[in-house]
Parts: sequence; structure tokens; C-alpha cells
Amino acid sequence: MGDFFNSVLYPIEWVVAWIMYGFHQAFTAVGMPAASGWTWGLSIVGLVIVMRAALIPLFMKQIHASRNMQILSPELQKIQAKYKGKTDPESRQKMTQETMELYRSSGTNPLSSCLPILAQSPIFFGLFRVLNGLQSIADGKRDGIGPITRDVASQAEQAMIFGAQLSDKFIGASTTNTKIVTIVLIILMSVTTFTTQRQLMTKNMPASALDNPFARQQKVLLYVLPLVFAISGVNFPIGVLIYWFVTNVWSMCQQFYVIRRMPAPGSLAEKALHERRARKGQPLPATPVVPGTGAVSGTVVDTSAPKSGQRVQPKRKDRGGPRPKAGGSSSGGTGGDGPQDAPGR
Repeated sequence: MGDFFNSVLYPIEWVVAWIMYGFHQAFTAVGMPAASGWTWGLSIVGLVIVMRAALIPLFMKQIHASRNMQILSPELQKIQAKYKGKTDPESRQKMTQETMELYRSSGTNPLSSCLPILAQSPIFFGLFRVLNGLQSIADGKRDGIGPITRDVASQAEQAMIFGAQLSDKFIGASTTNTKIVTIVLIILMSVTTFTTQRQLMTKNMPASALDNPFARQQKVLLYVLPLVFAISGVNFPIGVLIYWFVTNVWSMCQQFYVIRRMPAPGSLAEKALHERRARKGQPLPATPVVPGTGAVSGTVVDTSAPKSGQRVQPKRKDRGGPRPKAGGSSSGGTGGDGPQDAPGR
């Protein structure tokens, strides 16, 4: 099993090694020291930029999938309520079929909301294995990875930032600098994770999407995930923590841009966008509708509209044409409209 896992991850390690090495060579060419931890640290930042830029199409799919899931939430709740308390296999199968038909008719794939995370995972593990194997490569106990030869690995392994090596971890750290740098990076990583999730839930979700089991689960994860990352972060090399922190910053900035420019319908961010456009005299953007449902996320109910069962009084439109004479009929005017014996023009 271990050999299979290694063979699957090796191509990813190879790609990660080449991207890091390419950025390292570029920074060295402009005058940065080859053995500096900052040079190798910026190479990791370059890796983040390349990988996250490549994932932008998946990120856009994630946005559309998340919005569609918000729009479909009331319909999904209706299906669940329809089969509530029914535990027989036939009812469970029908509920599953109706749910999948709703997804199919609206063109929504629930897994699309997880695509960026799933796509990043191999890169994360690839970087972890590259940094974790620097010492073994430098000692000659392991073959090099692409351009990461024995000499390059020795240089990268000894590279330091604030007195801590990029390959060091909090667990087993021999210096105070390593522990401090690791703790600071773990805190930054956890804060950026929390901020990104909170930004999504407070500004880019309509009120109708906040009162359902999925939203309540997200609220729990809002506090649980940073805690999990903080606990697990003590096992990761400093270089991996740098990657994690920078990719969180990318996610936060990318999400801020999307929320500001393309907010979810019915959210506070959409209200703010409409206010900005109104101040500038710009037209409001069209509200997206999920295909096959006719539903709009966060649709605002107009309380001034007549309620169901209330008769709507028709309104006469004055088209400017000739009107009946005052003596011809009692319907010629209402409430003292004045003489109506003249044409409209």
C-alpha cells in the first residue's frame, strides 16, 4: 500500500519540486541569495500563485454550485419534509431519486463546491513530502526529486527564516526560534481560515439560506476547522505552514473580490452592491435564476403586494384619447375630473 501511495504522489512531488526550483532560480537571477530562507520561502509563495491561478476555473464552478445549493435549499427541505418519518426502503429510494432529479434539472453538482479543496490536497501533500524529504535527500538516503538534487536539497534544508529552518516542525523543535515561528504561522493560518469562512457566511449568504441544517453545520465548522488546523499544524514543516497561510490569504482576497462584484442574490453583499450602483447611477445587475427551477436565491418578498386571495383592483390607463362627454354617461369621470368634452390633444 505504501509503494502504491508513493507512486501516485511522486508525479505531484516532481511538479512541485520543479515549480519551486524555477522560482528559486528566478529570484536568484535578480540578486537574492541562493541559500536564503526568504528566497526559498518566496519560491513557496510562487508555488501558491501558480497552483491557485490554475484552480480559478474550479473556483468559479464552486461559486455557481454554492449559489445553486442555496437556491435549491427550500426545495430540498420540501422533499425531506415529504418523506419525514418514512424509513422504509421504497420511501428512501424515492427521496433520493427526487433529490437527484432536482440536482439534474437545475444542472447542480453538489461535489463542485468541494473541487478546489480536493484539487489542492495533492499539491499540499506533495509539498509536505518534498520538504519532509529534504534531509534524507541531502544525506544521500533518498534519490532526488526532479531538480532537487543532493546539493540543492542540502541548501534548501539549511535555509532559515527568523532563525528557523523551512523543514523544521514544532514537534521535535530544538530551538526557541523554531517554536515561535511555527506558533505565529499556525495562528495566522487559523485566523485567515476563520476570517474567510465568516466572510462568506455573514456577507454572501441570504437570510433564507442561514436557517437550515446545512447552514448550522457550516456555523459549527466555522469554529471547529481553525481549531483542527491549529492542532494539526504542529506536525507540519514551516514551509508547509507558509504555503497554507499564503493560500488562505489568496482565498480570502479572491473571495472578497467575488463577494463584492458577484454577490449571492438576497445577501448583504448584494444590497451593498445595489447601493453602490445606485449612488453612481448605474443599472442593477440581472438576478440569476437556476435552470429548471425558476427559483432565485434570497428572493425578497414585497410586503406591499396583495396577499393571496385578495382581489387586485384594475388601474385605468389614460392613453390620451377622446373621453365620453359629461352628459353621456355617469362613468365619464370620477371624483370631479372636470369637463371631458375636449379631445386629449
